[in-house]
Amino acid sequence: MSTQPTVPPSHSRPMNFQSKAMRFNTARRAATNHFVSGLAVLATVIVLAPLAAILFYLVYKGASSLNLAFFTNVPAPVGQPGGGMANSILGSGVILLLASLMGIPVGIASGVYLAEFGRGKMLANAVRFTADVLNGVPSIVMGIAIYSLVVMPQKHFSALAGGIVLGIMMVPTVTRTTEEMLSTVPHAIREAALGLGVPKWRTVLSVSLRTASPGIITGCMLAFARVAGETAPLLFTAFGNQFWSFKLNEPIAALPLQIFVYAISPYDEWHRLAWAGSLVLIVMIMVSVTLVRIYASRGVLKGGS
Repeated sequence: MSTQPTVPPSHSRPMNFQSKAMRFNTARRAATNHFVSGLAVLATVIVLAPLAAILFYLVYKGASSLNLAFFTNVPAPVGQPGGGMANSILGSGVILLLASLMGIPVGIASGVYLAEFGRGKMLANAVRFTADVLNGVPSIVMGIAIYSLVVMPQKHFSALAGGIVLGIMMVPTVTRTTEEMLSTVPHAIREAALGLGVPKWRTVLSVSLRTASPGIITGCMLAFARVAGETAPLLFTAFGNQFWSFKLNEPIAALPLQIFVYAISPYDEWHRLAWAGSLVLIVMIMVSVTLVRIYASRGVLKGGS
């Protein structure tokens, strides 16, 4: 019968939080915490400072030229004071509406295929690679491509061509954002729906998309904001118009185009209108994105119960 030596119980000494070493460690950790917090605040200021500077300068240069005539009149002829950009504001709305109707559904559908149905398939890899390549293609190249494929066969510029090129530019951003947001949806939620006998397509529409909708809406707004200020592709497609135009198969005015024309002109009056148009364009983008985010946060677009 073996006997094991008994180990006397150890008496641990209580930790002295008032010791010099503990006070130094606490001070060091507090200093590190404040230093890192300061770096985070500094990074935030660095990110927001350019935006604030741009907005302040646009208000400084363009607010004085905003009046009722700016929002109700078409551009005045050369040499005449006054005029406005009412047709350009309307034209930008038409082109962006066409682009959203074309680009957002295609982008969301592509993202759903990549995240839900195409995992591990060669077609999915090809779609993902194409979206990444399109995301890096210069906008002027997209404009030239649509000019060759749409404008030249029609023998004229049109609002439809402008909507097509901006819609194509929206697709890769919406596609990749939709895929990433759907990838964050827990598999347990899908399995719960499938376990209740819900079909796969119904699970995607009612469960996956509804859960990921806030992120998808953010991606759509990012794509919208990206194409709203594009000028180069519209030079080859919509071309611009000095008068009112409501037909999709005719050249149409757009704020970026009118700002570009006024900015390169030698007239001071047109320069002031260009600054005013830039301010209006930025405000339009900010207001549209903010409204969508507000509605999404309240559950209107999130599919809240």
